[in-house]
Amino acid sequence: MNTPERDPLLSDKLSAWLDDQLPPAQRAEIDAWLQEHPEDAARVRLWAADRDALRARLGPAAEEPVPGKLEHLVMNYTPARRSAGALRWAAGVGIFVLGTMVGAGSAWRMLGDDDSAAGPGWERRVMGAHAVYAPEVRHPVEVAVAAATPEDSRAQEEHLSRWLTKRVDRPVKLFDLRAQGFELIGGRLLPETNGPCAQLMYQRVGQPAATRVTVYLRKPESNTPAAFKYERQGELGMFYWVEGTTGYAIVGALPREQLLALAEAIYKQVG
Repeated sequence: MNTPERDPLLSDKLSAWLDDQLPPAQRAEIDAWLQEHPEDAARVRLWAADRDALRARLGPAAEEPVPGKLEHLVMNYTPARRSAGALRWAAGVGIFVLGTMVGAGSAWRMLGDDDSAAGPGWERRVMGAHAVYAPEVRHPVEVAVAAATPEDSRAQEEHLSRWLTKRVDRPVKLFDLRAQGFELIGGRLLPETNGPCAQLMYQRVGQPAATRVTVYLRKPESNTPAAFKYERQGELGMFYWVEGTTGYAIVGALPREQLLALAEAIYKQVG
């Protein structure tokens, strides 16, 4: 397959791959190409995260009936040669687009493209990433640490730490939160505007996925506070801070006190 610089249709192919619209042979070709281009693979995962977040937010609008006034307006002001069925379809598209424009503002505030929301952009985006990946059943992480033997698990942990450290360009430590009742599931790489971001996922031992928390490490923006700062959006809470040259954040649907205890445990291990 051509490189991104040589293939002007790469984005279209990746989009079709993401929507499962490619023939088997082309899909296999894209699979192999993504294995060789992890940065582009991370970009596609971000597309998937954005898509899933927007679908969850805006999907119900597609099922809403078209308001009579809007349908009447389109019927009256569209050229008469168009069929009534086509006009109704156009009206439906119009109301869906209007609903999308209204709803997308809220969705993108979570994903970080609206600087008017509280907190720096990265800290808002990691909350969006948590909302997408934490509920996953089969693929919550890119590299899992669970293995058949303790030795194999330790090898997976070492691999995960080395890989993320290399890609994020700063030490990525796998924090031990067992004293707080959480075990490491694994991690993944996320694309970010200020460089790649490492996401580590933990789950309360013996509890469902709803108890998961995610920890983030990356190069911080200049406006990220050094001291602990707390934000909340809906059910999700987040503590974030800077230690040395690394920005940290922990996100989860936990009470503030429990999330703070986890943040403090991570802070002590960083030191």
